[in-house]
Amino acid sequence: EVKLVESGGGLVQAGGSLTLSCVVSGFTFDDYAIGWWRQAPGQGREGVSCISEYDNMTYYKDFVKGRFTISSDNAKNTVYLQMNNLKPEDTGVYYCSADWGCRPFGTSTWLTWGQPGHRGQGTQVTVSS
Repeated sequence: EVKLVESGGGLVQAGGSLTLSCVVSGFTFDDYAIGWWRQAPGQGREGVSCISEYDNMTYYKDFVKGRFTISSDNAKNTVYLQMNNLKPEDTGVYYCSADWGCRPFGTSTWLTWGQPGHRGQGTQVTVSS
């Protein structure tokens, strides 16, 4: 059974840090790219960052560059999203999903990037001002 499980969300003050985890199972971790998405209250889901170990690629949306770092631990089948200098506008539910590569991630949507069934349920991040 394919599973992606996010954790690590919580409440933090502006300027603080959180590290999110996405633990995957049921498929070969090394063969996939893992992307992080978020959905703010009342907004659509937007891409945040992506990593693919097999072609050594990472991608960040401009609004998180320099603040967020994506990494992976293949031994643990886990992708991390280290979030520093958090802002209130970073508030939202954060999701991870898996697809074949990061190259289309930047121009894709939640519905167009991610293999069927390869999506997590999300973890809440709340940044207070």
